[in-house]
Amino acid sequence: MKIPRRISIAIINSLKGGVVPRVGLPYITVGRETEIAALLHDVDIIAEGGASFRFIVGKYGSGKSFLLQTIRNYVMDRNFVVADADLSPERRLQGTKGQGLATYKELIQNMSTKTRPEGGALTLILDRWISGIQTETATESGLGFDDASFSGLVEKKIYSVVQSLNEMVHGFDFAKLLTIYYRSYLQGDDESKAKVVKWFRGEYVNKTEAKAELGVNIIIGDDDWYEYIKLFAAFLRKAGYSGLMILVDELVNIYKIPNSITRQYNYEKLLTMYNDTLQGRARHLGIIMCGTPQCIEDNRRGVFSYEALRSRLEEGRFSLDGLKDVLAPVIKLSPLTHEEMLVLIEKLADIHAGLFEYQRTLTQDDLVNFIKIEFSRIGADTNITPREVIRDFIEVLNIVHQNPKIKISELLEAQSFSYAKPALAEGTLAKEYEEFEL
Repeated sequence: MKIPRRISIAIINSLKGGVVPRVGLPYITVGRETEIAALLHDVDIIAEGGASFRFIVGKYGSGKSFLLQTIRNYVMDRNFVVADADLSPERRLQGTKGQGLATYKELIQNMSTKTRPEGGALTLILDRWISGIQTETATESGLGFDDASFSGLVEKKIYSVVQSLNEMVHGFDFAKLLTIYYRSYLQGDDESKAKVVKWFRGEYVNKTEAKAELGVNIIIGDDDWYEYIKLFAAFLRKAGYSGLMILVDELVNIYKIPNSITRQYNYEKLLTMYNDTLQGRARHLGIIMCGTPQCIEDNRRGVFSYEALRSRLEEGRFSLDGLKDVLAPVIKLSPLTHEEMLVLIEKLADIHAGLFEYQRTLTQDDLVNFIKIEFSRIGADTNITPREVIRDFIEVLNIVHQNPKIKISELLEAQSFSYAKPALAEGTLAKEYEEFEL
């Protein structure tokens, strides 16, 4: 494989550090074809005007974030806008101290497109929208940008987009701000444009400030930020994109909230988002959230502790081990097979050799031996994750590269692969936070 050096570096460094690279995923994607196909089917529905909501569930290091980033790259190639955020103690779905708004800010900050995959694409999207309408108007009318009647025709098209948003919750003010941005764009007023972007990012502290600077008597807050996500989805479709995909990771941070009432408020917001997408109250919007089995299925603290969500999400009576329904709202990630892990480490060996410009010395037998050693540990069949195997393998590659005289067989035989069961992060969470339960 001929891979650009910057992508190879990102892949190796990210995986060695235990995180998912944001670039180069097609080079290392193994397995998950069924899950990816199911999620891409959702993408087609969203592009046609529908909406979707999915949970991806798996243990720490099982590949949830990897699948999330893979979908992120796929949908950007399909002309979607993607906004992603990790939940944390400071970022939730609902809060009394701005935690919900903090999640909204993170999503808008990370808003990405194919031409701006690293995030921060809001201004680019707004400018592209106006430029696209100008080009469309010029093509249809045959007028030049300098003609006296040209700006009137453009404003008429802008007005038609704005009017279509007025019927939605908070749509009037959202539309008013789009109009302000358009007029500032025409006048070259960068200061006013920056104020509108500031408002869209949820950075106004109070209504008085927003009223003084923009003439709108409303700001985005903890309680209504999700309504603006729906507005953005509708607007982005009008702006020429296929839709908006929201990716939320680390759902476990809601599970960790010590106060039961606060947790319930967050699950209530989650229910609202879920109902909106499945009942048709949101359009051109997809939401994918990732969490551990514990944070979803725990009846005391998890998502299933909220009865309305449990009744919607739990498996039916015909669900059997080994049979998975990837069309269900909850997609459970099964471990990669030994064969899939073998294919993955072979890809990594080639990428590592290409990055550091050496002839790969690891044979197929060496790779098979490595997999056998990794999966022969006590408890490996149920507890080992791709993250651990990958980190171990890249460490082996680094050692062999830096010590050319050592034989891979000697290293594997001498290496003591001690195994620390990762269930500490999941299985003990309930006990860890039980003392804080109110």
